[in-house]
This record gives sequence, C-alpha cells and structure tokens, in this order.
Amino acid sequence: MGLQRMDNVLIVVEDLEAVKAFFAELGMELDSETTVEGDWVGAVIGLEGVRADIAVMRTPDGHGRVELSRFHTPAAVRPQPTPAPANTLGIRRVMFAVDDIDDVVARLRGHGAELVGEIARYEDVYRLCYLRGPEDIVIGLAERIG
Repeated sequence: MGLQRMDNVLIVVEDLEAVKAFFAELGMELDSETTVEGDWVGAVIGLEGVRADIAVMRTPDGHGRVELSRFHTPAAVRPQPTPAPANTLGIRRVMFAVDDIDDVVARLRGHGAELVGEIARYEDVYRLCYLRGPEDIVIGLAERIG
C-alpha cells in the first residue's frame, strides 16, 4: 500500500489560545482538545515527565490537521536564533491552498501575521506567499490562478 496523504503536522506553542485563533481565522476548525501525560506519552515522544495540552485543528475538507501542543512539563525549548531563518534545518512551514489569498492575508494580519517577502506569482499557475504568525509559525498560502 502506498502513502495516501499526510494527515497531521505538530507545532509546539506557548500561547495555545492565540495560535488556535490564528488557524481558525485561516479557516480551520477545532477538531479536538485534550491533555496528555504519563509514562506512555514519554515512551512515544522520548521525554520524561510529560504533561501537555493538545488542540487539533482540521481543514474544512477534513483531510488535513495541525496538532498544536503546549508543554507544561518539560518546558518547550526555543530554537536559536529567533525567528529562525528559512535555511534552518527541520520543518520550516506548512502550505495551504486558498481561494482568495488577499482576503486571507488581510484577515491573518488581524492576528499579528506579517508577510515574509511579498505575494508573488509563480508562472501563470499560482499566487504564493509566506506569512509569519504568532510564535514565529510560518505558513505558506497558494491561490491557483484561473
């Protein structure tokens, strides 16, 4: 059986409510919330004494999810430098397809998001941009042209 889709991306945050509001403004819906803790969590993620709040946001079509985790213990660790440049190792952004890139950018700016560069045209196929949101989360937006 081949890979069918990527269903979940984890983002560790400090201000869970602000980040949930940011992704809700993007159009995602709260799927679930819980607190996890104990030895079984530590065994899965390789940390001891874990206690974390988790909120899962899903895309309107139900196929994509962003898992937001706020660690109470052990405390989250920030990468340096902050904000990390685009060539930092690891996952740097999550890309979303949108119908109206200008509208989405305007709405997310209300949550403190800032454009990284500008809205650019990729051939005659897409309008693209990156936005830096709360806690230096970088998302990409792609609007198909035509």
